[in-house]
Amino acid sequence: MKKRLSRLAAALLAAALLAGCGGSSAANSSAATYDMNLSQEAAVAEGGGESSLMPEDVSTGENAQQKIIYRADMTLESTDFDTARDALLAAVEDTGSWMEYSHLSGTAEDRDRYANYTVRVPVEHYQDFLTQAGQAGSMLSLNESAENVTSTYIDMEARISSLENQRDRLNELAAKAETTADLLEIESQLSDVQYQLESYTQQLRNLDGQVTYSTVDVTLREVSSLTPTGVTFPQRLADAFAGGWNGFLLFIQGLILALVYLWPLLLIAVVAFVIIRMLVRRHRKNHPLPPKGSRPAPAQYTAPAPTQSEEDSSKPKYL
Repeated sequence: MKKRLSRLAAALLAAALLAGCGGSSAANSSAATYDMNLSQEAAVAEGGGESSLMPEDVSTGENAQQKIIYRADMTLESTDFDTARDALLAAVEDTGSWMEYSHLSGTAEDRDRYANYTVRVPVEHYQDFLTQAGQAGSMLSLNESAENVTSTYIDMEARISSLENQRDRLNELAAKAETTADLLEIESQLSDVQYQLESYTQQLRNLDGQVTYSTVDVTLREVSSLTPTGVTFPQRLADAFAGGWNGFLLFIQGLILALVYLWPLLLIAVVAFVIIRMLVRRHRKNHPLPPKGSRPAPAQYTAPAPTQSEEDSSKPKYL
């Protein structure tokens, strides 16, 4: 029994070593191909060629194809929200894209609608979608990023290849197992390998989906007047005049709307003002004020009559 277990352990160790060597050779071969591609890109850059980050510049060879994830964030505004949204949805349909996320808020009456879209675009139509979607409204901003995940992709492929070799070898050992204990040990190892294989396969599929379909986040806002986008001083000056006039019109419109919304309070204030004024007039009528030019006569002073002692003291005394 111990000899069988020893032989089984030696066989498992040999299978792991063989699979590791196979995976390492595959990874080294893929890494060499990747380094060669990077050298080619550097040569193109030195020769004045176009950027190798664009989808159309990616090599078409199966081993030389770069794995790049493209992302973009676009902000648009429009005075005609419905037309801009229809143009944006048309761009999604024309480029074979699909809508991953959509959110709409605001109302047409208040002219404050706001839309958020996340669009998955085929990588070969990435630039076409950005161009067509950018024409749907006035573009305020456009941010792009490109992430090269070729090394990660190659590493996952190598791991998957190594795990597949381990799985095949374990299946062969399971077929030759002589005891139940040996079979259970092999099946335990096989279950662990199968779990790792499924995990890496799923990660590779997700990565491949991000490479195949670029992600573009689009924000569309409804505005009463477009944000100035002039570059030169005359354009900025003209935009400033136009923006000032539009701001004045918006202020007048807002003031009128505020008065309309507050008409019950204004009516109550007018009625209260009329009542208070009537009460003040009635009070003044009942209690009139003296004329401004007339003054009351000053009170005359009357000296008191002298007493007897005062009269005696006032008479002259004779000797």
